[in-house]
Amino acid sequence: MSNPTAAMLVIGDEILSGRTRDANMHHLAQELVKVGIDLKEVRVVSDDAPAIVAAVRALSEGFDQVFTSGGIGPTHDDITADCIAEAFGRNIDVRDDARALLAKAYGARGVELTEARLRMARIPDGAALIDNPVSTAPGFTVENVHVMAGVPSVFQAMVASVLPQLTGGTPLLSQALRVMRPESEIAGPLRDLAGVYDDLSFGSYPFQANGVYGAQLVVRGTDGARIDAAMIALQEAFPDA
Repeated sequence: MSNPTAAMLVIGDEILSGRTRDANMHHLAQELVKVGIDLKEVRVVSDDAPAIVAAVRALSEGFDQVFTSGGIGPTHDDITADCIAEAFGRNIDVRDDARALLAKAYGARGVELTEARLRMARIPDGAALIDNPVSTAPGFTVENVHVMAGVPSVFQAMVASVLPQLTGGTPLLSQALRVMRPESEIAGPLRDLAGVYDDLSFGSYPFQANGVYGAQLVVRGTDGARIDAAMIALQEAFPDA
């Protein structure tokens, strides 16, 4: 039985403009591997409502789980929550439980719960809240779409809140071998081994060190014994690795 699939939607002009380097995809990919959910696609869209709505609908229909990051803060360009509501045909408004979370957090700090801050309590009808132990303002889940903040520390906390609730599969395992040869020299033997171990995934990632070309060969799969056998075969094919 194959693992559940996932996609990620990264939202924000700051990502596409190069002002912000996205770290959330890397974190999500690492965490999904541990629970046996296969991340199959990542999209990045600007703060454009029609583009966000279209992407959410397409990814929700195409994958078992969808994770979004960005666009759920207090400013005018934080439009993700509204777009999720539109994508699923749901009303959105300030919700009492989300408001109560923010009122308690801001009240404890002696800070006013302004209209702008209340934007973070606007939740589509029927959504389940995602806990945010870092900054309180919740994310939310609608159907198979998990809507989370773009700030890495908050995103990571929300991922930790969501993943235990999802059905995973078999965790993906991997081993690597560093070979100090250019890819042009290892391509043939690597292709042959990939044919023998066709239940595994073989990847070659080139690098250059001190003027010498090499490649990091990575074997991935869900059967540890098969990966061990493939690594032995790799070492025999490249004894000078």
